[in-house]
Amino acid sequence: MSDSQSISNAVAKLYNTYPFPPEPLLDEPPPGYNWRWKWSSAYNFCTGQKPDRENIRILDAGCGTGVGTEYLVHLNPEASVVGIDLSEGALEVAKERCQRSGANRVEFHHLSLFDVEQLEGEFDLINCVGVLHHTPDPIRGIQALAKKLAPGGLFHIFVYGELGRREIQFMQEAIAMLQGKKRGDYRDGVQVGRQIFASLPESNRILQRDKQLWALENHKDENFADMYVHPQEIDYNSETLFELVDASGLEFVGFSNPGYWNLERILGQNPELMERAANLSERQRYRLVEILDPDNPEITHYEFFLSRPPLPHTNWSDEQALLGATPEINPCIDGFPSKCIFDYNYQVVKLSDEEFKFMQACNGSLTVEEIIKDLELGLPEIRKLQQQQLIMLSGN
Repeated sequence: MSDSQSISNAVAKLYNTYPFPPEPLLDEPPPGYNWRWKWSSAYNFCTGQKPDRENIRILDAGCGTGVGTEYLVHLNPEASVVGIDLSEGALEVAKERCQRSGANRVEFHHLSLFDVEQLEGEFDLINCVGVLHHTPDPIRGIQALAKKLAPGGLFHIFVYGELGRREIQFMQEAIAMLQGKKRGDYRDGVQVGRQIFASLPESNRILQRDKQLWALENHKDENFADMYVHPQEIDYNSETLFELVDASGLEFVGFSNPGYWNLERILGQNPELMERAANLSERQRYRLVEILDPDNPEITHYEFFLSRPPLPHTNWSDEQALLGATPEINPCIDGFPSKCIFDYNYQVVKLSDEEFKFMQACNGSLTVEEIIKDLELGLPEIRKLQQQQLIMLSGN
């Protein structure tokens, strides 16, 4: 048996022992939203405009127990969804989850990422969250998936970041050492890990980091096993991440948390340093951000979009194009109609009276020009609403 197959078998054994994620099964659609799983919101984030169609094909690559799959179905009512995973146990939970909540536009296949070519056709949106870093060959995995992405499609990826997971790496190594020959017995690994945490002094750095970020999740053995006794994990930094991206043959669209990667929030008070940083490449600036802010919880992972050209992009700088555009409310905001709402990323936004009136008039049929003729609102304010992802614009 090859090393690659041995690793895949070990990963499947873990998730057959501890199906993941362990979220409860519901007899109704899941609460809330994740804008990255809503085609129109993700497309708007990546291109600056609303997509021209919603009847797309979606692949959830490494779907586990179907938590993300369920959202993908409910958030995209015109899409057909396919989920694949190498754990039969996790897939059984995924099937039951989607059946119980009425997510009936989905089919599941017992496949690894490496065998994705067995699926027919291409996909407009590929979702691969928490999977590539657990494969024996992430480059082979991302290349296999890239071949299934349709032109103009989006590939949403989540992988671990090494800087934010140092304490996790230490604990993983400690558990493996104390397990000895019992390594690979995942229930024993969880037991050993629990004993270690119970024995550490309160001031211990590993214990403090766990309490700070992971404790609410890790009271469940499934989460604890996934984090601390996983048989295969590759953690990235921004440099090795882009080696993975470049190997895919796709275009990097951007990180889904662009605020973290804004160097100005770290060095903005020093114009000389910002001027020096302007001479760096974009990827060098990414590296500078993460090494200057390595303890930020946002760097425990990287979440980003790739695309297969042609992918349009509109910044709405053309005045006539903006006036003629048709605005709609972003479906991934919460609390509207109200002047105090949660944006697509669950951040609080307070609207002015005129912004509120404008958004109330965004019914999908009136143009920007038709709406603002009776409002004291200029085009800069409209662009701001679009940049905040509160509205989506489509051209006529």
